[in-house]
Amino acid sequence: MSEISLAQFAATHPGAATVIDVRQPQEYVTGHVPGSLLVPMTELSSRLGELDRTRPVHVVCASGNRSGAMADFLADLGFEALSVAGGVTAWAGSGRPLVTGVRPSAAAS
Repeated sequence: MSEISLAQFAATHPGAATVIDVRQPQEYVTGHVPGSLLVPMTELSSRLGELDRTRPVHVVCASGNRSGAMADFLADLGFEALSVAGGVTAWAGSGRPLVTGVRPSAAAS
């Protein structure tokens, strides 16, 4: 599995890559990384057309397990994909803000 450290992700976020959150909608709504787009793991294969193949993709989940599998899946398809180490749990645990609600640009809570 190819991974980006939380520190490196935080230093380059936002803008360096497309960030997708592969958790379930109810998980995403309760708190997600600002700017991340909800693409549940079960929908990823049918939503590949929404991803820009010319940009890196950083994949996040709760802890890194699902995002690791989905980053590998994307890499096998030719995407430059990395799993965010520790996921949303590590992001929040480091004191970084989470956004609630369904929109990736919603105000941080």
